[in-house]
Amino acid sequence: MTPNSLRSFSAGLFVAAILTGSVYLFGPSEAKSTENLADKTEKAAKTERPGVQEMIDLLVSKGYVINTEAEWSEQLAAAAKASEKDKEKTEEKSNKEAGEKVVYRTILTVSMGMTSIDVGNALERANIINSGVQFYKDVEKRGLANELRPGTFEVESGMTTDEIISVIFK
Repeated sequence: MTPNSLRSFSAGLFVAAILTGSVYLFGPSEAKSTENLADKTEKAAKTERPGVQEMIDLLVSKGYVINTEAEWSEQLAAAAKASEKDKEKTEEKSNKEAGEKVVYRTILTVSMGMTSIDVGNALERANIINSGVQFYKDVEKRGLANELRPGTFEVESGMTTDEIISVIFK
């Protein structure tokens, strides 16, 4: 900041402080209200409030639905029954579908430099196997870690680990 701009800034602050102080000191001492609080309560008491039926008619004309406590309880009970029926239907449906098994099928491309860990992770991402690490351990147990062959292979989740290993490894 240059000295001239600093002086201008301080002069502006000084002028603002003088204006604010003068309004504070020489301005009105109390805020004035246009109405007294007692007058407001008297006017509110004098004004006529709509009756219950008038309020209901007004709300109905605006598109609202007005229910009594009994009607509301009936609607809640009916909604609970409907919810229970829907829940039962979904349970029946899920029980029927429980017998069906989803089979995932994928085409796995193994390239040069890939390891059995990479293959296991790819199979896990494709929902073919549950654990890529377990696949790697099975391959290591069999001593096939160096036998991975490049190529494109079709595997599915219905296959056993032995079948997958026999397809991908030599």
